[in-house]
Amino acid sequence: MSLSRIVITGVGLTAPNGNTLQEFRQNLLQGVARIQEIEMRHMGKVPAGVCDFDSRKYQSRRELRVGTRAGSIAVYCAHEALADAGVKLDSIDRSRVGVYVGTTEHGNVETENEIHNISQFDYDTRYWTHHHNPRTVANNPAGEVTINLGITGPHYAIGAACAAGNAGIVQAVQMLRLHEVDMAIAGGVSESIHTFGIFAGFKSQGALGRHDDPNRASRPFDKNRNGIVVSEGGCLYTLERLSDALARKANIIAEVVGYHINSDASDYVLPNPERQAECMNAALKRAGLKAEDIDIINTHATSTPQGDIQECTAIREVFGKSPKTHVNNTKGYIGHCMGAAGALELAGNLPSLKDGIIHPCLNVEDLDPECALPNLVLNEPKKVDAVRFILNNSFGMLGINSAVIVGRYDK
Repeated sequence: MSLSRIVITGVGLTAPNGNTLQEFRQNLLQGVARIQEIEMRHMGKVPAGVCDFDSRKYQSRRELRVGTRAGSIAVYCAHEALADAGVKLDSIDRSRVGVYVGTTEHGNVETENEIHNISQFDYDTRYWTHHHNPRTVANNPAGEVTINLGITGPHYAIGAACAAGNAGIVQAVQMLRLHEVDMAIAGGVSESIHTFGIFAGFKSQGALGRHDDPNRASRPFDKNRNGIVVSEGGCLYTLERLSDALARKANIIAEVVGYHINSDASDYVLPNPERQAECMNAALKRAGLKAEDIDIINTHATSTPQGDIQECTAIREVFGKSPKTHVNNTKGYIGHCMGAAGALELAGNLPSLKDGIIHPCLNVEDLDPECALPNLVLNEPKKVDAVRFILNNSFGMLGINSAVIVGRYDK
């Protein structure tokens, strides 16, 4: 069976260190991290990645008051992705556009806020907001996009823990190939920094990152790493079948050539490197590629002591000493954007397909020997002859693993 080729024609994002792909990429190359300390209810000061995008650019005050932070991030990213793709909704069939938004969790923020609010009134539920239910359903961010943009095609959330950004992309590819839709807006979003529960949960696990300088709190692969920096963010892509993109003379950013999602089936939290290796190998097989064809692996590594080592073990198993495969990481700059992580981290590497520059890992002052992979790009960008294929790892709790491979589009 001949499958339709699927391409990325637009990128819309907001990250702690950038609100456009150009700004985001520039900061990745210049070593600019933007992590700050925020005051968290019941927790005191914690390091976090906070986005600073113009929420009024595409939403009214009423929409912001009724909706959610995750929804606002999704609306911003969706508009930016369509604009980047040169798509005007009035010129296409909106019933044939699908919206697939990956999330780690949704609803915690609103429920925590409402419990706090009614605690000021002796827990009298008459003060509970009537907006609570539509704010907390899992499909909220995707649904807010369809309402704001007038899209009448399918929308839903992809709940895949911290693999959700990749999973949103995979869902879009599948729906386009099935001809369920003719265009997709897909990726992931996160509002995680607005819930104290996720900070408290990581702290109780001994997995909450800390440092006197918040910009150095997230340091994957460093010997002294001590945990995750929780961040918000979002990245949505415009995806189309290649034939449709060519017909409208779209600018093609990259082609999605392979992917795979599997499960560890072994532990709630601890990653399984054997299953992670199987996931990468299956993505390579789907793409018809060998390990040595991959030019960049963007790692998931979250700055936890054990998790980083497990992923490095899996990468060694698959890639051995592949001479041209370089390895990098994005979380030193932006922390862990949870449901948005996979989509955002892929975006930061996409320009490499044109310029051949690989952004480095940040904050690696003393490399952990157990994370010393061949061609690990540290602290300074690296220029290579060419970048043709990028593999993006994104893993999550309950043992969900994902790998997405994109390639430079060649006519």
